[in-house]
Amino acid sequence: MPWCKTWAVGDLSRLLGLAGTLRLDEIDSPALRGNPLGDPARRPLAIYTPPGYDAEASRRYPVLYCLHGYTGDVGALIAVRPWETNVVQWFDRLVARGAMPPAILAVVDGNTRLGGSQYLDSIHNGAYAAYVVRDVVGAVDARYRTLAREGGRAVFGKSSGGFGALHLTLAHPGTFAAFASHSGDTYFRYAHIPSFAVTQRTLETYGGPQAFVEEFERRPKRPQDFYTTIEMLGYSAAYSPRGAAAFDFDLPFDAATGELRDDVFARWLAFDPVERVAAGAATLSRLRLRYLDCGRRDEYGLDIGARIFTRRVRDLGLEVRHEEFDDDHRNVGYRYAVSLPALTAVLDRD
Repeated sequence: MPWCKTWAVGDLSRLLGLAGTLRLDEIDSPALRGNPLGDPARRPLAIYTPPGYDAEASRRYPVLYCLHGYTGDVGALIAVRPWETNVVQWFDRLVARGAMPPAILAVVDGNTRLGGSQYLDSIHNGAYAAYVVRDVVGAVDARYRTLAREGGRAVFGKSSGGFGALHLTLAHPGTFAAFASHSGDTYFRYAHIPSFAVTQRTLETYGGPQAFVEEFERRPKRPQDFYTTIEMLGYSAAYSPRGAAAFDFDLPFDAATGELRDDVFARWLAFDPVERVAAGAATLSRLRLRYLDCGRRDEYGLDIGARIFTRRVRDLGLEVRHEEFDDDHRNVGYRYAVSLPALTAVLDRD
């Protein structure tokens, strides 16, 4: 069992104005030790427990696991900003006003030097899927009064976190009973290919992935093409790693000409949720809720991906809760008011 310790308790809850309690734990993950990028194996894990948790010592609760998006981390998800409501505050308010039953929220950290892991097991990044489903879930079940079974767990996230929710559900059947994907990465042909030309030009200018990343890390302020480029490097490290050494991954295009490398992009497509529906039919069929939503003006075309995924799952004869709304990719946390009650409604209760 991974070693786990708890940091300060009361100050975080007061800062966020919570009726429940937010704790910041630390996980020492065996799955992440010795990864080639040198990313830490010790990770923060934010845990929210609902009002009455400490007083009701015999009661057990379902757990919702929250996955951040690309460039996110635990600190970003629990940050307090004027005029905004973070995921912990949404969770707390929904419980406090009776819009959903009491539950535990676990906010997972999956960041890397390249901005994100996509929650995959990668020889380049480290075993981030195993870290979540084995180390994090195991530590939460050991430390907190959970319903430690499939029916007591759901996973959700936005953007790359939405992709992670889909991936972990498909790759590790029996871990989660439900998922919610908000603007999740799907249909890579639309979502990613438009960024390849920018990435090729930038890497050519700065002498390849390692030199570019070092320049990226040196700069106090970075142009937009830098963020596009490091994002594509992060995806390459997750989807098309080559070996267990830093920057040892295949790009989905020719570094000199920019021509699409179909063999490498095929490795990316093997992780695309829309391409995994048929093979994942048995896993999808055991779920109690399959939830996707996306803004109709999403900059990455992820609304199209959600539509395609939904259609393919429905073609299997399975129900999907799929919603669209008038917005783009950013600042759509208000959608948690829809997904979180739906997830907790299908989970086991004590």
